[in-house]
Amino acid sequence: METTNKEILRGGQFLVKETKCEDVFTLEDLSEEQKMMRESTKEFVDRELWAHWERFEKRDYAYTEEVMRKAGELGLLSVAVPEAYGGMGMGFVSTMLVCDYISGATGSFSTAFGAHTGIGTMPITLYGTEEQKQKYVPKLASGEWFGAYCLTEPGAGSDANSGKTKAVLTDDGKHYLISGQKMWISNAGFCNLFIVFARIEDDKNITGFIVENDPRNGISMGEEEKKLGIHSSSTRQVFFNETKVPVENMLSERGNGFKIAMNALNIGRIKLAAACLEAQRRVIGEATKYANERIQFKTPIVNFGAIKAKLADMATNCYADEAASYRAAKNIEDRIAMRLAAGNTHQEAELKGVEEYAIECSILKVAVSEDVQNTTDEGIQIFGGMGFSADTPMESAWRDARIARIYEGTNEINRMLVVGMLVKKAMKGHVDLLGPATQVGEELMGIPSFEAPDFSELFAEEKDLVARLKKVFLMVAGSAVQKYGPDLENHQQLMLSAADILIEIYMAESTILRTEKNAKRFGEEAQATQIAMSRLYLYNAVDTIIRKGKEAIVSFAEGDEQRMMLMGLRRFTKYTNQPNVVALRNQIAERVAADNGYKFD
Repeated sequence: METTNKEILRGGQFLVKETKCEDVFTLEDLSEEQKMMRESTKEFVDRELWAHWERFEKRDYAYTEEVMRKAGELGLLSVAVPEAYGGMGMGFVSTMLVCDYISGATGSFSTAFGAHTGIGTMPITLYGTEEQKQKYVPKLASGEWFGAYCLTEPGAGSDANSGKTKAVLTDDGKHYLISGQKMWISNAGFCNLFIVFARIEDDKNITGFIVENDPRNGISMGEEEKKLGIHSSSTRQVFFNETKVPVENMLSERGNGFKIAMNALNIGRIKLAAACLEAQRRVIGEATKYANERIQFKTPIVNFGAIKAKLADMATNCYADEAASYRAAKNIEDRIAMRLAAGNTHQEAELKGVEEYAIECSILKVAVSEDVQNTTDEGIQIFGGMGFSADTPMESAWRDARIARIYEGTNEINRMLVVGMLVKKAMKGHVDLLGPATQVGEELMGIPSFEAPDFSELFAEEKDLVARLKKVFLMVAGSAVQKYGPDLENHQQLMLSAADILIEIYMAESTILRTEKNAKRFGEEAQATQIAMSRLYLYNAVDTIIRKGKEAIVSFAEGDEQRMMLMGLRRFTKYTNQPNVVALRNQIAERVAADNGYKFD
């Protein structure tokens, strides 16, 4: 279990500091209480959601609202809410766990749940006054009321602070009159309360307000949007026409809305990663069952190498996503606990705890949302023609997964944030990038060692390789920052490549640390398939890093500098013992086939 004297790295420090496997949290570390919570959540999903998935494809908004109320009755909407406001007051890992296992059956419910418990409730618990929290949070925690979040406008998407919605103070100073148009508002059709962002006068930043949903108060809505997926998630435009909002319903202080929105997105990003995990497990399960049962050429198709390759990659990515998501969740939980111990309020501790790991939150959002899309795509492929049929849940899973790459900031925005935030942390002195980047530069100029390393221990070579992959990022990012300085943000394709290198490093390292920790306590034999998955993930990560590294280097370096960096890329990504990828995939796929699904959680 957890060690008491572990070092808790700051956000982004994984790049320059070694993490011991004993210091990461894994799904295998769940407490008995957390395991019981997981089982009761899965029972609810199987009974109320999975058994009725067709209803969610028929735009049955009333059913989404009905099962949200049932989730509220079971306490599933209140896990993250402090006990003082009618919640369970559980830690960050437990909130991730419920978000994970409640989100896999249908994207419609997952969206309603995420919008309500996250951006619909959380801004009040983290920024509200005591009066606001006492008035609204217990109703939201129980499911008596539902929340929605009004940020996006026709002209303000990724540029969230450019919204045109206005808030004008009345002559008597008692109300603000809010006027404007919001779009893509999840839960709009059945919510009781909006978190609305508007601009007061010509303020630089927007301001947040708590607005009760009363049609008599200048609030009207467009029709339900017709969408590619998440068919039974209520999504409407909301129009405010001089909607009267008491001044005491301002959320936090004037001009603080942009900060509220950004911090809500940080939490939303890691929760979105969690919400894509169970979807992958269920798709793998359905695809494996089908492959075991589908006979072609007198044999189950699960025995064919082409199908094995798909199942192995699907399972491996899911395993890596779990490893990285719960590693980061526990880091956040530990940072919150440290801040509480130092005398911070619950609000301060939670906000600063998550903000510290904003880089990891963006990494996870990108990696896991793309993996769930690939998994559902391969699920359709394994089903063949049946996968394209609306009579099987595979095509709806594929359509529902697509929104995850757009939610909580597009993946392109998040990739650029990953690099931008890391550079800012380095400038503040929170992550020492300059020292290690300088050392990498010196190493490139030196003569490489030709001594045969000792790779006798489990993952010795893999961990050595991960350490060298970090040098690739430092080499590329260090040179790019040196060349472009603050202008780096205008070189978006370079930033995208650098981000992909950083993402693969974090995901590969998390996967290896999870398996190493479990191999030490359960034995290597018991973790044989997990060892294979860790090696396969790293192999694929190295492939990506070679491609993205080359792309980045040739975009800004020329002549001797370019040749030196490309030589460094080859040196830092070189295996001593190249793994047999086909053998790894076969080993993983055969275990998945024998288990008739994904059984690594």
